[in-house]
Amino acid sequence: MAAILLIEDDALVRRGLELALHRHGHDVRTADTGEAGLREFQAFEPDLVVLDLMLPGMDGFAVCRRIRASGEVPVIMLTARGDDFDVVGGLEAGADDYVVKPAKPTVLDARIRAVLRRGTGTRDGVRVHRDLRIDTAALMVSLHGEPVRLTPTELRLLLTLSRASGRVFSRQQLLEEVWEQSYIGDSRLVDNCVQRLRAKIEADPAAPEYVQTVRGFGYRFGPV
Repeated sequence: MAAILLIEDDALVRRGLELALHRHGHDVRTADTGEAGLREFQAFEPDLVVLDLMLPGMDGFAVCRRIRASGEVPVIMLTARGDDFDVVGGLEAGADDYVVKPAKPTVLDARIRAVLRRGTGTRDGVRVHRDLRIDTAALMVSLHGEPVRLTPTELRLLLTLSRASGRVFSRQQLLEEVWEQSYIGDSRLVDNCVQRLRAKIEADPAAPEYVQTVRGFGYRFGPV
């Protein structure tokens, strides 16, 4: 059972998803505005946030940025449209995944469980790459001896790439291994997560030494 915060302004949608997530075994609290959602976030300390982007007052983009600035709690955004503005904007704000409304409860539950599993990683010891230390048993990452705060998705991406240093992973391979779904052609999830990860572990994200782009193919983890 996971503690889920659902922030959705449509009363019917909110109540329907709340009941469905309860039936799937989750502990759910709800809010109908961005401001109320942030207050509930502080009081509830959820495992995951399901966030509608089109909220009155403070919109979901701003709420997501506030949540992301405060820690590593994963965010799944709900968008009424699957267009680039909503999806890319939400991913750039720090969301881990998205579901297009009307959201089927079984699909949403599957995405929730997949996102929460991303923090489990591969328990095979400690990997040291220059100044980057990845403890795959404790699921902790440090850079220059200082802890690095990663979201579950960012951690799973780093674990996947670093377990085979030098191997090139296509975006589709990363979607299937990290997101555990086959999002055909939707490389935005990968690219935005790579950008966020680089901002946390690279001295110069524009010239990365750890998470490197192989143009036309995908990404690889740099050599030791």
